[in-house]
Amino acid sequence: MHSTTGTAPHPFEPLTPDLVLDALGSVGLRGDGRLTALSSYENRVYQVQLEDGAPVVAKFYRPARWTDAQIQEEHDFAAELMADEIPAVGPLVLGGATLHHFGGFTFSVSPRRGGRPPELDDGEVLEWIGRFLARIHAVGAKRPFVHRPALDVQTFAIEPMQWLLANDRVPLDVQSAWTAACQNAIDLIAARADMAGATGQSKSNSSGIRQLRLHGDCHPGNILWTPTDAAASAGPGPHFVDLDDARTGPAVQDLWMLLSGDRQQQTHQLGLLVDGYEQFREFDRAELALIEPLRTLRLIHYSAWLARRWSDPTFPANFPWFGSSDYWKGQVQMLQDQCEAMQEDPLVV
Repeated sequence: MHSTTGTAPHPFEPLTPDLVLDALGSVGLRGDGRLTALSSYENRVYQVQLEDGAPVVAKFYRPARWTDAQIQEEHDFAAELMADEIPAVGPLVLGGATLHHFGGFTFSVSPRRGGRPPELDDGEVLEWIGRFLARIHAVGAKRPFVHRPALDVQTFAIEPMQWLLANDRVPLDVQSAWTAACQNAIDLIAARADMAGATGQSKSNSSGIRQLRLHGDCHPGNILWTPTDAAASAGPGPHFVDLDDARTGPAVQDLWMLLSGDRQQQTHQLGLLVDGYEQFREFDRAELALIEPLRTLRLIHYSAWLARRWSDPTFPANFPWFGSSDYWKGQVQMLQDQCEAMQEDPLVV
């Protein structure tokens, strides 16, 4: 199922520790030889100790995933957030630029920022995160992304489904059931005017739901929490990292991945997030109906993402369960469950 044609090297094969250190040297940073790979599947990210004792984080972007213009928009968005004193961790300006090239790779360098996962069962933490998400969205609504894509049914469901089938990634014994469940889910989402696609930054689509620049992948792993009893200089509270998936979409995209548990628990969590959010920005309750469609889009997109990256040895090592008939049967069940969820009443806060 996962065999690849040919013996072409995966995109990061030439990225050796020496190349990482040489790349940093090309922008005036001298590592002392201590280099630690950090958790990242899409890109390669390293913590590098510099000779002056200050650690930095070097991020090497997956070749051919984003254009330079799209990456630069991510950097510019992060800079806007930081200029507004929002605790996003953006790249350093080195030699007048944040985006650099070396050895066939595009890379950036950011300051190292410590922290722990946020305790999302703490109401104060959820409200605090909600406040900062509202501030991120207030900046995001000021101007459009020109080069980065929108979150819509075509790019997150229709194209991934077609790619998986065209490349024979779904086993034949499950293919018919998965195709039917996937198509049913897509039909339910596509019937919604609010999921048809963005019509422009700071504008609404035909449903009236506003589209804006988002973090895009705001799950708990992309929020570093500094305890409230930390020194003021440490910047207590949330720090938002990894804007790699920043794109245009509805505000609720940055809230729903912070929810977990049953309907009652999610309602409570969402209420706290929105309470914090609305201290800085109004939240459109109509967007609550998008939570299950957005969850379904992520489910379909995720399977295609894993399949497309399978030639990268990081993926088989970390996702050994992917691709079996049992995996795809599980996907069928989850898609069927999502079709039911999308037809239920949305959460209310």
